[in-house]
Amino acid sequence: MNRSKRMEPVLQVADNRQQRAAQGLGQSQMNLNECMARLEELSSYRDEYSQRFNSQSQVGMTGVSVRDYRLFLHRLNEAIEQQLRLVEAARQEVEMSRGRWVEARGKTEALNRVVQQFQQEERLVEDRREQAEQDDRNGRSRTGFK
Repeated sequence: MNRSKRMEPVLQVADNRQQRAAQGLGQSQMNLNECMARLEELSSYRDEYSQRFNSQSQVGMTGVSVRDYRLFLHRLNEAIEQQLRLVEAARQEVEMSRGRWVEARGKTEALNRVVQQFQQEERLVEDRREQAEQDDRNGRSRTGFK
């Protein structure tokens, strides 16, 4: 078995790792997108709630209503801060996943280059062998041997 054939299982393992890393990157990116969408929803809801409160406060609100509004707004702001932390963690995970994928891709590409080099060397050896056989046949046919 030649060297390029012996490298095929190693190349397959590297390719599988690269595919898993790409899937992990995709999953991390989806998670980040979901976190960012949730943050956008929370921020939009807070803005909408604040706008509604401002329009109602001009009409007049009771002290209890103002207290409830402030308490709810405080909880909403806490939820937004927590979601911001989740978004940042998701961003970090995307970057780590991207790093794993880039590393796996680099290893796969390096192995592909090695296998291609082995194949080129094997073709060269085969071409030389065929040329030697052809030369040997040509030499025998000139001398009358077959």
